[in-house]
Amino acid sequence: MKRMAGRINNSAVVSVLFIFLLFSFQSSKGQVDENADVFYRQGVVVDQFIYNNAPFPSVHSPTIAETPEGLVAAFFGGEYEGHPEVSIYVSRLSDSTWSAPVKVVDGRVNDTLRKACYNPVLFQLPGRELLLFYKVGFHVQDWSGYLIRSFDHGKTWSHPEPLPEGFLGPVKNAPLLLNDVLLCGSSTENDGWKVHFEYFNLKDKHWSKKMPINDTTWGIIQPAILSLRDGRLQMLCRSMNEAIVTSFSSDGGKHWTQPTAINLPNNNSGIAAITLQNGHHLLVYNHVKTKESAWQELKRTPLNVAVSEDGLRWNASLILEDSPIGEYSYPFVMQGTDGYVHVVYTWRREKIKYVKIDPVLLNKKEMKDGVWPANGK
Repeated sequence: MKRMAGRINNSAVVSVLFIFLLFSFQSSKGQVDENADVFYRQGVVVDQFIYNNAPFPSVHSPTIAETPEGLVAAFFGGEYEGHPEVSIYVSRLSDSTWSAPVKVVDGRVNDTLRKACYNPVLFQLPGRELLLFYKVGFHVQDWSGYLIRSFDHGKTWSHPEPLPEGFLGPVKNAPLLLNDVLLCGSSTENDGWKVHFEYFNLKDKHWSKKMPINDTTWGIIQPAILSLRDGRLQMLCRSMNEAIVTSFSSDGGKHWTQPTAINLPNNNSGIAAITLQNGHHLLVYNHVKTKESAWQELKRTPLNVAVSEDGLRWNASLILEDSPIGEYSYPFVMQGTDGYVHVVYTWRREKIKYVKIDPVLLNKKEMKDGVWPANGK
């Protein structure tokens, strides 16, 4: 409520009326009350837009990485998703201020053909360059994978490098570095939604991949990878099955178990998850259950954070957005060397929101049967 108060008309009468109506609306919709809102905001250090003005009306699918000179974020922006002029933009954080978005690459295929850019994914190679993977296509079934590199912490970028035919790289979430191999969670949407994994050997620059791990029983895409204490890997996926779907690997991502659903809902929208430095796991997702396409704005809210010790039993922790108005989606999450967690996400397709979290201060509330507790107390 405190965050909303700054936007309310200065008139005391209007303010009281607005708050009364807001409480009435939230009560009728089963939203959390003011005390629960405080509970579900514990641990938030910074909550800000990356920009207020940009040379594009629509934006989506942000990503973030930490370089030796600070945080770098990227996203695609343009007239609307899929428009041929949609390009990849980058902003850099310096002295608590984000730089204005700068276009770093577009979807020009040749002198006469231009396609849209999609789903950038940043990854900082330890002691080396910053990578930016992205996709180009008329639509998702037409995607080709590309890569650009920055050797000065996101200030300038190399010319686009096309990935080998049939490879997309990390499709939404960050890859996992295993020795000299980047394990990239990828997926396709051509013949049903299918997840597969790609392997980029940094020494010989060779790409390889396995067959999809799921059949048409599970409609899953965009895996996020967790590292479990027992040495196994776990993936969490967006799905068309009304739930977040998981799978496990005991051999470093070469082979995966048959997918199964966990006890958390999914609204057919992107999720993000990481393993924290203390071995626990953090998930950012819309706590909404639907089989539908979720293109309608109301189906991509609220935006929630849950934490877990084992990747299966999750506790309610944060509510990043809970307004019934607008879309809050496609989160991306990473943890910095100082321990802070950094989240970026699409805010109503108009802006990119950045949230800095102190994971030590996070509250935890048990979720029974996958139901988000309405009261944090």
